[in-house]
Amino acid sequence: MIRLFGIANCDTIGKTRKWLRSHRLEFEFHDYKKAGCPADLVRQFLEHFSWQDLVNTRGTNWRKLSDAEKSSLDTESAIELMQRLPSIIKRPLIQTDSIWVLGFNEKQMHEAFAQEPGIGNLGASD
Repeated sequence: MIRLFGIANCDTIGKTRKWLRSHRLEFEFHDYKKAGCPADLVRQFLEHFSWQDLVNTRGTNWRKLSDAEKSSLDTESAIELMQRLPSIIKRPLIQTDSIWVLGFNEKQMHEAFAQEPGIGNLGASD
């Protein structure tokens, strides 16, 4: 099963959903706005990505943080930040049984899903 994490009204999530559907890949969507992002989920993300990779430093939520909050971030404060402001997590974040993908990159997604057992064979031209 593919799990897609993000926010429903995000353009990149919309593009990712369209890509998954166009490749006939079924997925479950975890909307941070509705389901939240509890600490155990953030810690699961941190098993695969660093907090520096997960925190979107180019978005509005990041710009709204104080300089002190930005400069004092460490793993524990990043976990709290991602729980409090899940919109600050880079999107999309995609999980299957054996792969994790962060960010929308068609080539990377093709390569990842082509190797995933049970997903199917995605050709490079799809």
